[in-house]
Amino acid sequence: MIQINKIIHFLVLIAFVWACATVPLTNRSQLSLVSNAEIIPLSFQNYQQVLAEGKLSTNAEQTAMVKRVGGRIQKAVEDYMAQNGLSSQLNGFEWEFNLIEENTVNAWCMPGGKVAFYTGILPICKNETGVAVVMGHEVAHAIANHGRERMSQQMALNGILSIGSVAAGTSQNQLDDMLLQAVGIASPLGMLKFGRDQESEADRMGLIFMAMAGYNPAEAPQFWERMSAQAGGSQQPEFLSTHPSSETRITDLNKWQAEANKYYKK
Repeated sequence: MIQINKIIHFLVLIAFVWACATVPLTNRSQLSLVSNAEIIPLSFQNYQQVLAEGKLSTNAEQTAMVKRVGGRIQKAVEDYMAQNGLSSQLNGFEWEFNLIEENTVNAWCMPGGKVAFYTGILPICKNETGVAVVMGHEVAHAIANHGRERMSQQMALNGILSIGSVAAGTSQNQLDDMLLQAVGIASPLGMLKFGRDQESEADRMGLIFMAMAGYNPAEAPQFWERMSAQAGGSQQPEFLSTHPSSETRITDLNKWQAEANKYYKK
């Protein structure tokens, strides 16, 4: 029995080593027990449901701005991936950028490039460059496959090594719930709940993506200063939150300015 357990542990270890992926730009290794080909169709289904249940903004100017910023960052990302031989990692992506009429300070990007902005965050964005700060960050979550990583982590905690073994004893609703939890849409506040390391990684990648798209990266810390002021001191202590504090983000974004400026195309 002990020998069998050792064999099982060895096979699990091999599976985890085999199931490692690398995040573009940062080169961080991450767990990947599920493929984009499996997770992206789930995200597209749920994105359409969000659009069906929500109300798209009728403000033509604001909608055009969100789509314009999204398109510029999409092109910057695609150019970067192509130049570094990573275009295959975008297989299955179908970019879409929508502005939802709702007084919620939030935005998110589903795996596969489906982006939702809420009108409630636009006053804090203040201008097109502020929108680019948020857009770059949210797109970075998708490019870094943070949703896939979180879903893989959930599977690993439950001893599941493939999506097939999930589907064998799991309903479609449960699969959808696992995806939504992985990308944060199902959280009580409707906010993304990535880990602090993933949030910081998306901050750094997003800063570079906005710079590649021609937006001044120096304005990213200013956005977080406005976000901090909007919170009005009600923000949770960092150690109690899955997100870095605004102060930490501002410090890090200032620290990464030199790197981002190497990519900045004015």
